[in-house]
Amino acid sequence: MKLLIVSAAPFILKEEKCFAYSPYVKELIIWVKYAKEVSFCCPVWKTQNGLLVDQIPFEIKKHFIVVDFNLNNFINVVKAFFYAFLNVLIIFKAMSQADHIHLRCPGNIGLLGCLVQILFPNKPKTAKYAGNWDPNAIQPWSYRFQKWILANTFLTRNIQVLVYGEWERSSKNIKPFFTATYFETDKVPIKDLNLEGKINFVFVGTLVKGKNPLYAIQLVEDIYKKGYTVSLELYGEGIERKTLEQYINSHNLGQIIKLNGNQNQETITNAYKKSHFVILPSKSEGWPKAVAEGMFWGCVPIVTPVSCLPYMLNNGDRGILLQITLEKDIQQLEVVLANKTDFKSKRINALNWSRKYTIDVFENEIKKMLK
Repeated sequence: MKLLIVSAAPFILKEEKCFAYSPYVKELIIWVKYAKEVSFCCPVWKTQNGLLVDQIPFEIKKHFIVVDFNLNNFINVVKAFFYAFLNVLIIFKAMSQADHIHLRCPGNIGLLGCLVQILFPNKPKTAKYAGNWDPNAIQPWSYRFQKWILANTFLTRNIQVLVYGEWERSSKNIKPFFTATYFETDKVPIKDLNLEGKINFVFVGTLVKGKNPLYAIQLVEDIYKKGYTVSLELYGEGIERKTLEQYINSHNLGQIIKLNGNQNQETITNAYKKSHFVILPSKSEGWPKAVAEGMFWGCVPIVTPVSCLPYMLNNGDRGILLQITLEKDIQQLEVVLANKTDFKSKRINALNWSRKYTIDVFENEIKKMLK
């Protein structure tokens, strides 16, 4: 079977070797296992632009290079018309040579892929929509358009569309899905944590306004001011790092809050294991990987009610849903801190839910779809 992957996720070429975003590579390894050969239709970056990357460890039969573009100013909008036309021709050529088409959405390349795949109604297809599938979410028109095309069973045929969470009134080609980090063999007993000593919080994600790391800092700062012994470890890099450093220094929080930058999976897993809570006050999410990982190790999630997060937390049974009002969110957190039984219950519920979704289960589901 000739598998084609159409994606905006770039390849980075270094010393004649091909690299890509690390979590993406780990997932691709599973997809290509069940294909005779794999080709890609995606852009190329000259530098990794701060991405945490891994070398691609499998053979790529063909690479159809498309031009990455954005619509952030008038000149780029004009250029985009030409690039889009060129990319459509490239994507069409790539799809015509494939036995199975796999789309990665949302994104500019994903949008074009959604349009071109209409011309191949008889070819088996899968699409992974890695963004927020919530039909009521406020999103750019291009994201809404991609969702509409993928869900339209007249235009988009012979496809399984993988989305995060379960949503009412979904069309028959929509399949609730997940992303996994750990194997069945990783299901070892967790360390017993109590609330009598230091309470550890962890944030894992890109340091950008959309992930709202400043709110995570402010939440821990306020609970610290109320007399609790706390710490917050942040993992990730981004353009907000300097702003966060300035805030930590100006508020004398250096002893309780640390910015650790990008770290490997082993380091982050060890951080989860010793943490009571995982925080992600994000404005938008697809599959919040860091939250699922934290839950796997017994971290009680403190998150915003966006995308599939209310589903993941069973509307608060497995964690705390933030209101992004410090006073109200501190009150919610203090209720849990004051009730050891509630904390333990949320912790066990979070762990039991997350441990249903392992790489072993993930691979078995992919195998079924590609067969």
